Amino acid sequence: MDNLNSKTRWDRERTEAKQQRVALMLEAAQKVFNRKGLDKATMQDVATEAHMGVATVFRHFPKKDKLIVAVAIKIIESQTETFEEILRRPGTCYERLEQMLDVFIGFIGEEHSENTKLIEAFESYAAQSREPLEDLPAYHAAVGRIQTSLSQILKDGVNDGSLRADVPLEETIATVTNAFGQFAKKLSLQSSIPMLESNIEPVKQLEILKAMILDYLKAT
Repeated sequence: MDNLNSKTRWDRERTEAKQQRVALMLEAAQKVFNRKGLDKATMQDVATEAHMGVATVFRHFPKKDKLIVAVAIKIIESQTETFEEILRRPGTCYERLEQMLDVFIGFIGEEHSENTKLIEAFESYAAQSREPLEDLPAYHAAVGRIQTSLSQILKDGVNDGSLRADVPLEETIATVTNAFGQFAKKLSLQSSIPMLESNIEPVKQLEILKAMILDYLKAT
């Protein structure tokens, strides 16, 4: 029994150590990608940032593309947790939908701007890749969790009477996530390029879009 317990403890400690190494690599890669860009960053750059050998990085991520996708998934999953937390809050679904849209607006704030730009760069990188990135389905699954939260809000909103029941659910979800999410990312990217900056504050533009969406979906 003692030998079995020791082996179980050793396996657990080994797994935890591996998870910690991967977390360090992802954190380092995120910093490097933000600083140098996806194309110019190298695995050696990531290893140096993480204070470990490049062979260790390659052992966990045999190709740079796998590391790039893993970082993108990490960012999306951190956002997903926020949306799922809003789903559990009290209040009408209309109120929680407004809070979800406020999260999208927050993505262009200083705290999240680097991650927002990195996701925009990642999606462009994936679209221009000569071959489909092999881990891309996992990224789409992570994004799908955000859409699932929005879908649940809309369904529950019909039941509690705070949202319209006569709008097509699937089309509405796609429109809200694409129009609002993509617009937020574009505004975040443009804010770092002086010649593309608008006289209208990005947050104000998103607030107007939010009001339009809420007015369209609110039950009368």
